Amino acid sequence: MAQGLPPLGGPYPPPFTATLSNNIPLAHGMTADEAAFALGVPLSYVRGLPGDEIFLAFRGYGGSGLFPKRDRLYLQFRKGRLAGWKGDWGHNWMWQ
Repeated sequence: MAQGLPPLGGPYPPPFTATLSNNIPLAHGMTADEAAFALGVPLSYVRGLPGDEIFLAFRGYGGSGLFPKRDRLYLQFRKGRLAGWKGDWGHNWMWQ
């Protein structure tokens, strides 16, 4: 048997989602604290009454040192639970 290879019929590789750095996905029904933990960033209040708020998460992944990339993710909560989300990548002002 070759060294470093699993035996035939042995353990299967982990599912793709287990290999991601963010392996806690957003899910409907999460609280705001659970969603912030899953995203790894704090949530900023946008508007709404208590329990029925819209929050904004800024995710700063990618880009270069000169032009950082900051994606926006809006999260809608109803009765204190995550009801939906929408990404907003804006428009690239450099190409106008």
